[in-house]
Amino acid sequence: MSKMGFYFVSYDRKPSDVLELGDADFDYLATEHETMLVKFYAPWCGHCKKLSPDFEKAASRLKGTVQLAKVDCTAHSETCSRFGVSGYPTLKIFRNGRDSAPYDGPRTADGIYHYMKKQTGPDSVHLKTEEDLQTFINHYDASIVGVFSGADSSHLSEFLRAAGLLREQFRFAHTVDLKLGEKYRVSSECVLLFRPPRLNNKFEDSVVVFTDYLTIGSLRRFIRDHIYGLCPHMTVENRDRLRVRDLLTAYYDLDYHHNIPQSNYWRNRVMKVASKYSGRGLTFSIANKKDFLSELEEDFGLGTSDGGELPFVTLRTKLGQKYTMREEFTRDGQSLERFLDDYLAGRLKRYIKSEPVPERNSAAVQVNKDVLIQFYSPSCAHCKKLEPVYRELADTLYSDPNIVVAKMNAVDNDIPLGYDVHGFPTIYFAPAGRKDEPIRYEGGRELRDFLKFLKREAGRSLALSESKDEL
Repeated sequence: MSKMGFYFVSYDRKPSDVLELGDADFDYLATEHETMLVKFYAPWCGHCKKLSPDFEKAASRLKGTVQLAKVDCTAHSETCSRFGVSGYPTLKIFRNGRDSAPYDGPRTADGIYHYMKKQTGPDSVHLKTEEDLQTFINHYDASIVGVFSGADSSHLSEFLRAAGLLREQFRFAHTVDLKLGEKYRVSSECVLLFRPPRLNNKFEDSVVVFTDYLTIGSLRRFIRDHIYGLCPHMTVENRDRLRVRDLLTAYYDLDYHHNIPQSNYWRNRVMKVASKYSGRGLTFSIANKKDFLSELEEDFGLGTSDGGELPFVTLRTKLGQKYTMREEFTRDGQSLERFLDDYLAGRLKRYIKSEPVPERNSAAVQVNKDVLIQFYSPSCAHCKKLEPVYRELADTLYSDPNIVVAKMNAVDNDIPLGYDVHGFPTIYFAPAGRKDEPIRYEGGRELRDFLKFLKREAGRSLALSESKDEL
């Protein structure tokens, strides 16, 4: 009779590349690293748990370059208090043990990796030769290079201060050899902004020269106004900076890592049109549609099949108004020009995200009516707590023909212009005849509080339902 043996195999967990720090060893261990990203967290925090896998992946990719660390604030409250941690997770960048800056970058593994890679090394790279310069500017991202007459230049010191403040967003280098600027037709101190070589085109200069009086503020403005050029590549990392203006974006299968010619084929067609509409208050951009699929579906109702191999175009104003180009993108740019002409002439219909209009709405609280309106989220606990009072308010005012109590699901519908909604519930009163001047409700959450507010803002008595007297 044969014997059967059982073998137990132990699988050890891969050791974490995230350094654990505490009250006793924080200062000692932090000073050992030139650049370190520290996550201050609490074990019970849901956002901390969500961040943890990406933080671990980023730590592995950055191993040997930037150290990632974490501090459990429930066990090491002294350290967390010392660095002003009041919420979780809080991420901070340390340099040689010193709290250098808050981490304001993305919270995905890729985002953390690319953001922190920019934190390594000096604020500005010292270029000594033409070869150094060419190596530095031959990069995927834009480059800002200061050209100065000597190491004692006052403008150099100001440039270095600016580089220290802005290094999270841009790449800086400097030289104290004026000869390195001769190739770009400059013979005195200046700053050269090199746009990424992959985005070189015939519609604009690839190098922009700054010769004004150099201060941190003036350099910041120069970079802001010229870094992106006529039609930048919008990414998840830079989209918020681009959307401070009215922005048209063409989405397609863009891939500057593996297919630069095809990526620029469509960009050049957008740029040809953009050059005709410069000075009209619009910014143009291109983007990889795969990076924005969920956003396009959520914000514009576009699916993965929209556009096919051709770009599809959206326009988002800085106020949040949204438009989509429904005509197929033509290679001669004519369809894009027609879209822009219609937009500038006010002929386009805005895209508004909206739930289906209810077939019946028997409740006294009317959906999507505009007088006293509550913006809510279906998952909001405070909204659910308010619901009985808000419904009683609607019942109480049911007989008043001049008052409508309304509510809007602010998650599944676009918020109308003029309403500032950042939390739930948010309540506004829109007076009759002055719907563009809504008044935010800041009062209590009892029935009498709402009635008192409405009587004051309506400027008249309220007709109350059933046995309730006129207020």
